[in-house]
Amino acid sequence: MASLESDSPAYTMAVRQFEIAAKRLDLDRDVIARLRKPDRAYIVSVPTRLDDGTVHVFTGYRVQHNDILGPFKGGIRYHPDVNLGEVSALAMWMTWKCSLAGLPFGGAKGGVACDPTRLSRQELQAMTRRYTAEIRNIIGPEVDVPAPDMGTNEQVMVWILDTYSQHRGHVVPGVVTGKPVEMGGTVGRREATGRGVVYLVAEAAEHLKLDLSRCTATVQGFGNVGSVSAVELAKLGIKIIGVSDRTGGFYDPKGLPVDGLLQYVSQNPELAGCPYGEPISNAELLELPCDILVPAALGMQITGENAGRLKCRILAEGANGPTTLEADEILRQKQVFVIPDILANAGGVIVSYFEWVQDLQNLFWSETEVIRGLKRILTKAFHEVLDLSQKEKTDMRLAALMIGIRRVASAMHWRGLYP
Repeated sequence: MASLESDSPAYTMAVRQFEIAAKRLDLDRDVIARLRKPDRAYIVSVPTRLDDGTVHVFTGYRVQHNDILGPFKGGIRYHPDVNLGEVSALAMWMTWKCSLAGLPFGGAKGGVACDPTRLSRQELQAMTRRYTAEIRNIIGPEVDVPAPDMGTNEQVMVWILDTYSQHRGHVVPGVVTGKPVEMGGTVGRREATGRGVVYLVAEAAEHLKLDLSRCTATVQGFGNVGSVSAVELAKLGIKIIGVSDRTGGFYDPKGLPVDGLLQYVSQNPELAGCPYGEPISNAELLELPCDILVPAALGMQITGENAGRLKCRILAEGANGPTTLEADEILRQKQVFVIPDILANAGGVIVSYFEWVQDLQNLFWSETEVIRGLKRILTKAFHEVLDLSQKEKTDMRLAALMIGIRRVASAMHWRGLYP
């Protein structure tokens, strides 16, 4: 673990964010030392028989950062760039995210370094089941509860559930969240992150006295989070002028037809070839003049190099870690209102918490109850962060980190150090 800082820019950024907030909180140095590193980090080999009969050994990870507040919680991503440093950064951010939202979870993250788009369904299933078997002793409803992330979905969660349950000898619905409703999932989970982003955009707009019906928005990333964000923004009367995915983007200052975009991606794997708007690059999309920018793709997209060219009033971070430390300083000077990732995209883990509770109780809620609970928790967290940022005369990111870290540190003081 000693080399994590140098191995991953994301982990370096996460640790630096933590150190800045810890200094502002004047945390005990022993607590800082404990929170700076994850509790556990696992690297596993995932041998998988491919369709051509050969065996390929993928590398899998599961990092458990801190469980002082409750069981570990965090997604599993399938992406070629997954590595130990990135997963460790995501696990740390997850700790602060759960704490900020007031959830009884600690932070974890996992993944397999692979390109899921190049694997057949059978190969994907075989890899998922073997990865689950390799980490089955460190996950469970009371220990560590995975969920979908980039490159994974409801089907992957069901394969994890089934594999884990086969080893236990009985079905264990609470081992993962993000499942289909028929398999113990909850209504509203798929839309939760995108909905949450938009609830917070609405709160920010009210604070800034912006008329949303006269606002424009761009969304980088048109996967689950980005597409739902675009739909919910449009419902508020906001004009969506730009969207993109890994193949590039499309722009129309008069507004793009969100329903048409959704129909296109339902029939095609990517936005490439979309008949709406003018083609633009992902880099160009970030710099379009707009009121609201939602980065909902990969991390570290807004940097010291391009932050000065952003022309948005609200930056709502649907992705994890999309903004570097250097960019943060520039955005602060430009007075861009940033809704930080650990707040903006917390909707997913909040509704995952609802799903976990329902599985443990075998008692399921209506979508109205889920949406009401999601909005209540996010609204409360937003105003706590806003109030602290105004009181401490700091930006929203630092205020959010301070709240999340302070709650974890307080629990550590109460529980002490064993032995």
